Amino acid sequence: MKTTSIMIVGVGGQGSLLASKLLGRLLVDEGYDVKVSEVHGMSQRGGSVVTYVRYGEKVYSPIVTAGEADFIISFEKLEAARYAKYLKKDGRIIVNTQQIDPMPVIIGAAEYPENVLDELTAKGLKIEALDALTPAEAAGSAKAVNIVLMGRAAKYFDIPYESWIKAIENTVAPKFIEMNKKAFELGYNS
Repeated sequence: MKTTSIMIVGVGGQGSLLASKLLGRLLVDEGYDVKVSEVHGMSQRGGSVVTYVRYGEKVYSPIVTAGEADFIISFEKLEAARYAKYLKKDGRIIVNTQQIDPMPVIIGAAEYPENVLDELTAKGLKIEALDALTPAEAAGSAKAVNIVLMGRAAKYFDIPYESWIKAIENTVAPKFIEMNKKAFELGYNS
């Protein structure tokens, strides 16, 4: 069995660590060898955050190198562009269309690039862009964007829906379980 490599990328505070924990738990529960590595960056200050999740029969390293990612799940458009070089030739980027301005844009030292996703598509990359913020808010919180995106990504895994729900129940704080289950469902059905 081949090793599958996933990168979860976003901006500090978007819940990439929870998403990687959820995915890791799910994959362990499904019987895979799983390695997860968290790279925080300046997460507490809204900086770039990346997490690697690798799984298969036997995984020796959690790190994903350039050209190795089967999937990149990006919580923000510019982060998808930042990490696109890690995608395999036949890999897929699932990206939230939300724009979160980085500090250089906020202070006026730079402009947010226009048409980021169009440029990635023009390079031949498989991009699946969706507005994850609207369903997250419908589920009860803008902070559920991470789980909406995990719901959409679940379509590409040969893992039963019920297993994902069980992983949510075993990973998320009890008071947020129902909201996250709804967010996952909305992403899954998007």
